[in-house]
Amino acid sequence: MFDVNKLRADFPILSREVRGVPLVYLDSGATSQKPTQVLDAERHFYETSNAAVHRGAHALAEEATDAYEAARQTIASFVGAKIEEIVFTKNATEGINLVAYAFSNATDKARQGIEVDRRFVVGPGDSIVVTEMEHHANLIPWQELCAKTGATLKWFGLTEEGRLDIQPGVIDSTTKFVSVVHQSNLLGTINPVKEIMDMAHAVGALGMVDLCQSVPHMPVNVHELGADFASWSGHKMLGPTGIGILWGKSDLLNAMPPFLSGGSMIEMVHMDHSTYAPAPQRFEAGVPMAAQAIGLARACDYLSELGMDNVFLHEQELTAYALEELAKIPGVRVIGPTDMRDRGSAVSFVVDGIHPHDVGHLMDAKGVAVRVGHHCCWPTCRRFDVPATTRITTYIYNDKSDIDQAVAGIKSAQEFFGSGIAVSA
Repeated sequence: MFDVNKLRADFPILSREVRGVPLVYLDSGATSQKPTQVLDAERHFYETSNAAVHRGAHALAEEATDAYEAARQTIASFVGAKIEEIVFTKNATEGINLVAYAFSNATDKARQGIEVDRRFVVGPGDSIVVTEMEHHANLIPWQELCAKTGATLKWFGLTEEGRLDIQPGVIDSTTKFVSVVHQSNLLGTINPVKEIMDMAHAVGALGMVDLCQSVPHMPVNVHELGADFASWSGHKMLGPTGIGILWGKSDLLNAMPPFLSGGSMIEMVHMDHSTYAPAPQRFEAGVPMAAQAIGLARACDYLSELGMDNVFLHEQELTAYALEELAKIPGVRVIGPTDMRDRGSAVSFVVDGIHPHDVGHLMDAKGVAVRVGHHCCWPTCRRFDVPATTRITTYIYNDKSDIDQAVAGIKSAQEFFGSGIAVSA
């Protein structure tokens, strides 16, 4: 296991004060903080090798291209992928949209009589399956695909405990695609994605997994998920903003129509038609985010040096402690699993008589940064009849004293509002 106090020295922002008190950062599910090693890797690229990747024959362009593709290899190795399976996007949302647009673009081309891979053609009578715990990023693109094509959106509901209710018949012979979250960003639930992907494949459907809350926090091998595609963001795993990853099986990536078109993604261009480069280049139009890729690769190295098994064990210990301490506070209710079975580090809760936004503001007054709102999971909040929640998400730089500070902040909010206060609108 790693030494949290020693590790915190790598994160300059954690030494600052907010509201006149030391910062306690418990919002890593929204975005993680960045260690000096990642910041230095980006700065070093700009200071020594900055040039447009895959463009130019001069020395800087060659160095930039080599560094960019080396970063792709590092990131691929981190999740057990092959280098040609890793597509750089600006975030996970873009990666999910890329796949959704592959379906709608293929469907549009098929309507014009253009030959496409029929696995990506959907229409009336077909269905897309998601879950009731999806982040909006893994829900709205599929709503849009159904609206464009006439397909039907279906979903697995949730149990009172906050786990998937995997009912038979949701995935059936009409299903063309299934997209599910690995770990819920609101409930903390870790879903049986391999089982769900096997169900999809049994009816001839393709499947995707949202890995935003799992790749940063636990060992993940993409090939062991049973999925055809996966997407996650760099900024949640110590990396820079502005970069995400789409992983896909090579045969499928090469069968998909492009998402964005322009320079760098082409094979041959004529005035009346073009052909496209093999994946992943066919999905990386324009000058790519070289510095961000290099920073993300350094973040992967940093996490690998800690050991993802150690990262997971550390967060499991903190999550168990948080659940235990929250259970001791009268009037506090956790939304999601209250035990550690198949559970990750996102802990959402409500406090009787106090709106979650008010709880968050009063915790912030104590220097404790948490997330409040519906967490881009509005249907999940409706399922549990709450307007929003307050959410604690820990990471490698947190320890039990941070949880204690959060608990003190909750109690301070209760003292401020007193008892029997109606929840504000």
